[in-house]
Amino acid sequence: MSSSDWVSSSVPYVVPRTEGERDAWQDEAAAKGGVGSQRIVRAGKVPAPSEVAVLLVIGDGADVVVRQRVIYLDDRPTELTDTYYPVEVARDTRLEGAAKIPGGAVTLLAELGYTAHRVREEVSARMPTEAERRVLVLAETEPVLCMTRVTLDAASRPFQVDASVFPASGQRLRYELEPRI
Repeated sequence: MSSSDWVSSSVPYVVPRTEGERDAWQDEAAAKGGVGSQRIVRAGKVPAPSEVAVLLVIGDGADVVVRQRVIYLDDRPTELTDTYYPVEVARDTRLEGAAKIPGGAVTLLAELGYTAHRVREEVSARMPTEAERRVLVLAETEPVLCMTRVTLDAASRPFQVDASVFPASGQRLRYELEPRI
């Protein structure tokens, strides 16, 4: 499968799965004839990076729970994603561990009472760090896209921040909006 054929929508990634459904990435990859997987390289409590603290509306350096993942398509690394949760959301849950969560974290969060009522995404481009270039197997001249997603509950409280990095080449992000009048 060519990366130039890849169009991605964010909607499936913020909607809980029903029992027995695969996670959104597995479904998206399979729909395009590929195999999607991920490896959690780190999970647990860390001090919040400044930009994450601002987005979660917590103190700079306050503890958060992070799940750092490498996302694969057909065993090839295609994305790096760090997902952050306030400690009060993730404490004593599977979000603190490196094991796969059936249906994905979004489904677990819904079980805990956290569902997306509003999502904000910001996308930018830059050159990768050396570590990103190495993991994503990029040439020195290949840029990456960086997407930050903030998920907010019905009271507009942020409960999840995703920071993703992926090769810019061949990517197209799709956003469908329902304007309110």
